[in-house]
Amino acid sequence: MTVMDDWVTAACADLGLDPAQVPVPAVLDLAKDVAHQVLRPGAPVSAYLLGLAVGRGADPAAAAARLSALAAAWPVELGADRPDPTAP
Repeated sequence: MTVMDDWVTAACADLGLDPAQVPVPAVLDLAKDVAHQVLRPGAPVSAYLLGLAVGRGADPAAAAARLSALAAAWPVELGADRPDPTAP
């Protein structure tokens, strides 16, 4: 097991979730796409939004793919080329 596996297993146990239902690669890919194509603080927020959507019945892979596609289509002038206003 990796540290990520250990973390997901422990976090799921604490929250009463099934670790087998956590699409770690899809969440990480989504976070990467948003961080690189939109802005870095958008990555955890997008992961949270994905969780909300899945909690309301969305398919995890499909919802992650939709958000990744949205990030890929994000206009450059609105995205990563602009300095992050939340950065210190």
